[in-house]
Amino acid sequence: MILNLEDELLDLLSNLDVKSFIMASSAHEETDLDVAFVEGSVSTEEGLERLKDIRKRSKILIAIGDCAVWGCVQAMRNQEMSMKERMRKVYDKEENFYDVLEPKGLSAYVDVDLEIPGCPIDKIEFLNAVLSLLHGDLPEVKDYPVCVECKLNEYQCLLVEKGMPCLGPIIVAGCNALCPGLGVDCIGCRGPIRDETNAAEELNVLKEKGYDEKYIKNRLKFFGANFGEIAKLSKMLEKKQPGKGGK
Repeated sequence: MILNLEDELLDLLSNLDVKSFIMASSAHEETDLDVAFVEGSVSTEEGLERLKDIRKRSKILIAIGDCAVWGCVQAMRNQEMSMKERMRKVYDKEENFYDVLEPKGLSAYVDVDLEIPGCPIDKIEFLNAVLSLLHGDLPEVKDYPVCVECKLNEYQCLLVEKGMPCLGPIIVAGCNALCPGLGVDCIGCRGPIRDETNAAEELNVLKEKGYDEKYIKNRLKFFGANFGEIAKLSKMLEKKQPGKGGK
């Protein structure tokens, strides 16, 4: 998404001294950094060592995208099956051939100064974060749900009024409620609100709307499986008899 800043990218780069941007240039310099933007989940020992090195060299480390923040889709089965079990199921051996780790966000291993969520990230949100840093300010951090943006835009509540499986009450804002504004229920692509997500209550509301637990569990885990409350909820539901997976 950063490369999609077609109109702003050149002006932005003229104000930055970029040392490494693999998706845009083969030039790469290992040096101390004022700010490091890191994307992708930690899923291998090699990746973990690389992350630790970047953290050591950076004054500010920013996780960008749900993979870097939560582990995202590839973390969905973390609470269901150990790495040994996965290796046995796929390769019929427990040996970890590729030094694979359970996919997790950066903050599981190093201190992260700021998180820009989203799958994908919003390019304007990224741009605003960079501009704030250039001015010596900390970027704005959203600490409220998508529901707030729905209210501000006077959108109809898809969960209450239409019974759609909208995750807006527990997902961090910043998208300006784009999907609900188009009549599409929020699937949680920005991940849960880190400090105030009430996943258990969302589960209860969706059950009251007629959705079974297996469907709800998978929906909650899709982007935020490593979030504490969702992870605990998933473990609890995994012990129960699986449902049909729908309404």
